[in-house]
Amino acid sequence: MFIFLYRNTLKAHSKNIAIGIREYLNSHDVKVVTEDDDAKSIGAEPLSKVDPSSIGFTITLGGDGTILRMFHNHPEIKAPIVGVNLGSLGFMADIPLTDIYPSLQDLLSNNFTIQERIMMAGESVNNEFCHAVNEIAFHRAGNPTLVDLVIHVDGTYLNTFSADGVIFSTACGSTAYSLAAGGPILCPELEAFVLTPISPHTISNRPIVLMPKSEIQVQYISELNPIEVACDGTTRFHLSTGEVFYIRQYEGKFRLVNLPHHDYYSTLRTKLGWSGKMRS
Repeated sequence: MFIFLYRNTLKAHSKNIAIGIREYLNSHDVKVVTEDDDAKSIGAEPLSKVDPSSIGFTITLGGDGTILRMFHNHPEIKAPIVGVNLGSLGFMADIPLTDIYPSLQDLLSNNFTIQERIMMAGESVNNEFCHAVNEIAFHRAGNPTLVDLVIHVDGTYLNTFSADGVIFSTACGSTAYSLAAGGPILCPELEAFVLTPISPHTISNRPIVLMPKSEIQVQYISELNPIEVACDGTTRFHLSTGEVFYIRQYEGKFRLVNLPHHDYYSTLRTKLGWSGKMRS
């Protein structure tokens, strides 16, 4: 079995950590591959020399952003992901440095479950496509004023939002950009989308939870400059006046390895600074 090791090279200590993980896995007869330009530095095999279908797991070293970069940079790799966090605790990269080797032992002992999360797909009128783990966001970009976005769900008119933009997030992404804009927190395995307006002009414009099987149409109607459409934080498209963008559920699932002693609600309490205590 091969394990793909992907690290945030901007974090200086990630190299030594990657070497340690590679040595540990090699000692347990597991081969480690990494990106070609990083293979020599950590003593791993180059990814280009390996059939992606032979990769059993992916281990990322960084944070939630590192997981998203790996996912979008290497769509050929379908292996479930183990996220090791090198900074503050992440929602997806939830394994701290102190737990690396016990977690690797659990992984090699098959002491884990696989968590599957839905994703969303986006399509422009120019037949350009993207898919997102967390969200697809529409933002006014260089426009100095609010923009108007008309939303239809399965062909039925929902609302026209006058706002800085709107965010469509998955349950997984509900704790990312959507949360910062006032959206609700959803259990990450819930099959639902959230529409969250960004700084809406009308205070009654609130977030709404949508069924993921629906087709969502977003039309930009302001007579202004093009707006930006970003998938998981990367600008992918520009939407001009009158153009429509479509959002649907993506056919594939995003898969994370769920190891013992690392539960979502514990991470949620830590990240949000909840200090409530259980009473006897």
